[in-house]
Amino acid sequence: MGIQLPPRIKRWASIAATIAGLAYIAFNPDILWQKQQTAPPVQTQNRPSRPVTPGQAKVGNSGTAGFDFYVLALSWSPSYCASKNRKSGLQCGGKRYYSFVVHGLWPQYEKGWPANCDARARRVGRDLVNSMLDIMPGEGLIQHEWKKHGTCSGLSQKSYFATLRAAYDKIRFPARLRLNNRYLMVTPQSVENSFRNENPGLATNAIAVTCDKRRLREVRICFSKNLEFRACKQVNKNACRRQKIVMPPVRGS
Repeated sequence: MGIQLPPRIKRWASIAATIAGLAYIAFNPDILWQKQQTAPPVQTQNRPSRPVTPGQAKVGNSGTAGFDFYVLALSWSPSYCASKNRKSGLQCGGKRYYSFVVHGLWPQYEKGWPANCDARARRVGRDLVNSMLDIMPGEGLIQHEWKKHGTCSGLSQKSYFATLRAAYDKIRFPARLRLNNRYLMVTPQSVENSFRNENPGLATNAIAVTCDKRRLREVRICFSKNLEFRACKQVNKNACRRQKIVMPPVRGS
């Protein structure tokens, strides 16, 4: 059993201990700073984000914008204007002189494609827009195609649209299709054959015809980066499978 001290002695012992502690701190003032000091914060290095520029962005279905070939998509304008009864605008209003027009020039991977490679892409200037309206009859179309596809080409706006026109100029269009002024019932294969007959070197696996439920929509032709015809199995797999399709007439013919 421990010794019980009288209350008076306990109080004096407590006071003596407090005085001794204060005296120790008075002669050792650094002890307070040492107890309060904590470890320095860990320094981290923030890596700057890599700027997104054409040809570098990770986009689309298969990685970066370094693509393998182009697809020139040629829309049959009378089908576009008839599809939702469009009757206004440069393309569908007035006499409708347009036949095959450029939907776009699309950089492609062997499987998949890049898209929207520069979120900060500036709009196409008015002069450049006006210079393309003869084969791309709509400013909205031109702006959209530059933002979605042109930015993935690694080219400037001027160079991209110059390449688009060069691809268009390489195509010889079958006159019986381009200038018809009546409804034609055709097969996808006959349309392909007509283009191949007019364009030596255009193989069956380098062209595809697309359609909706009734009408011919587009003819898609594959080019190398040097604008030579080349095979494109994936594009050919998406071709129209209908037996016959309609080509509405060119109203201005």
